[in-house]
Amino acid sequence: MSLLAARTGDTAGETSPAALIRHTLIQTQRLLLRWARNPITLFETLLIPCLLLIMLDIVVGGQIERFTGEDALYGSVPMVALVGALSGAVAGGVLLGRERDAGLLARFWVLPVHRASGLASRILAEGCRILLGTLAVLIVGFLLGFRFHQGPLAALAFFFVPVIFGLAFATIVTAVAVYTAKASLVEGITILTSLMMFFSTGFVPLVAFPTWIQPVVRNQPMSVAVDAMRGLADQGPIARPLTMTLLWSAGAVLLFAIPATIGFRRASRR
Repeated sequence: MSLLAARTGDTAGETSPAALIRHTLIQTQRLLLRWARNPITLFETLLIPCLLLIMLDIVVGGQIERFTGEDALYGSVPMVALVGALSGAVAGGVLLGRERDAGLLARFWVLPVHRASGLASRILAEGCRILLGTLAVLIVGFLLGFRFHQGPLAALAFFFVPVIFGLAFATIVTAVAVYTAKASLVEGITILTSLMMFFSTGFVPLVAFPTWIQPVVRNQPMSVAVDAMRGLADQGPIARPLTMTLLWSAGAVLLFAIPATIGFRRASRR
């Protein structure tokens, strides 16, 4: 009897819905413990975003406030929360590639484990990681002066924007991680996240960018997510940026979910 089966008390019927729930929760716990014991993942998820927020507030916060008359934290806090979600997804993708190369995914494949629990647990674990990282960024933001002004429901919605955005990005990272044998290719995605950060409305106001690039900056995925979170926390439009965020996230999932699923299945059967 395998350890997983012994813990669940289920040596048969591993394809049942009840087994899917039990196995997903157990594998989610395994992933969270593995990430918690990995210094790189902890740095990418918690430490680096918090340090980035403090640095932005010290270096450019005052200048942006003098330029716009608004507190820069209402752009930098959402942006850093999103950057933390994306960076953690990349770190998780690197660990996924290592588990594949070490044969761990293949070992789970031959155990009496629900086939869908592997990917389901990663989705659930990513959501937990993003929520924790967003909470850490918000705590630092509160210490710097960030506040919610739109009520508790808007504050709750604020938390779910990074989760939706981060899970969509994690789908892309997973698709890359299960097909490539080189972790450097997964880590190379950080170049894209850096460009999205520097050319977003969370880094500097839209009017600070040259006129010819403003339409790109205004409509790129991170900018619309930042604008939605800014509106939920302080002021500004909500409907358009939130709709755009959902459309960008849905598009990423539709394009990469099937390749990620097929690749994960192939990697597990190696």
